[in-house]
Amino acid sequence: MSQQIRVAIAGYGNLGRGVEAALKQNPDMQLVGVFSRREPSTVELLDSKVPVYPMADIEQYQDAVDVMILCGGSKSDLPEQGPYLAQFFNTVDSFDTHAKVNEHHAALDKAARQSGHLAMLSGGWDPGVFSLNRLFGESILPEGETYTFWGKGLSQGHSDAVRRVPGVKRGVQYTLPSEEAIARVRSGEQPTLSTREKHKRECFVVLKDDADAETVRNSIVTMPDYFADYDTTVNFIDEATFDKEHSSMPHGGFVIRSGLTGEGNKQTIEYSLALGSNPEFTASVLVAYTRAVHRLASSGEVGARTVFDIAPGLLSPKDPAQLRKELL
Repeated sequence: MSQQIRVAIAGYGNLGRGVEAALKQNPDMQLVGVFSRREPSTVELLDSKVPVYPMADIEQYQDAVDVMILCGGSKSDLPEQGPYLAQFFNTVDSFDTHAKVNEHHAALDKAARQSGHLAMLSGGWDPGVFSLNRLFGESILPEGETYTFWGKGLSQGHSDAVRRVPGVKRGVQYTLPSEEAIARVRSGEQPTLSTREKHKRECFVVLKDDADAETVRNSIVTMPDYFADYDTTVNFIDEATFDKEHSSMPHGGFVIRSGLTGEGNKQTIEYSLALGSNPEFTASVLVAYTRAVHRLASSGEVGARTVFDIAPGLLSPKDPAQLRKELL
């Protein structure tokens, strides 16, 4: 086996823990450190032998890390950390604010090109794997419509946004797809569906002691990019209920391309995911793309990349001949 890829994690929440677990399943990679804004002695990793360093010292470790996986939130962490860390490392992130992807790409591309690094953004399952399925669908069936449905499941990005609202002590958000809308799409009808017709959003919040419930509710339901375009329900619960009913992180969804070929023959492409752990699956995608980023960076490529720019074969630890023999 060639030398292991030296990987570090920036930020150790649910996603960071998922990345640590995923790296254990990839023997060509080694976790060399975790960087946290918390006091390092308070951060408990799955493997206690892996060192934890202060985020403030991260620049000092440029020569010890091949790829840095960024595990902060998309709302405020990644827009700042991404361009900053691309100055010093090859990076992979899971930026998932769809409306601001081009903005994030431009900032990363500038920083990475100036420093000679490669920065992969918006890895995960959506954006990420589902993005590829949308691309395949519309490329193969140019006459048609693409539909993406999420859930039922817990959204990490939207839950992070809820938790950042003043007055929120703990919070999660579930995305609920419309069964009626899915059935219409699967039938080949190609309906025109508004954002509100496809999904609802449901939040469960534990308030801080001095918080006003109505103020918190209004801050959530009017939040641009996250909740303003959806019918959003906010439920206020106590911590015991939160621990009992909202500690697991399932998710999933569907990408459906409904199109016509030839003399009006209906064709449907459907891809679905059913995830027992949203952060662990997202982390597993990031780790696969970490391998690709290392390979591309090692060949001299620089700048920002998305899943659209990276060949699928680069994700696999197998060589091209083995892939052709086993999977083609």
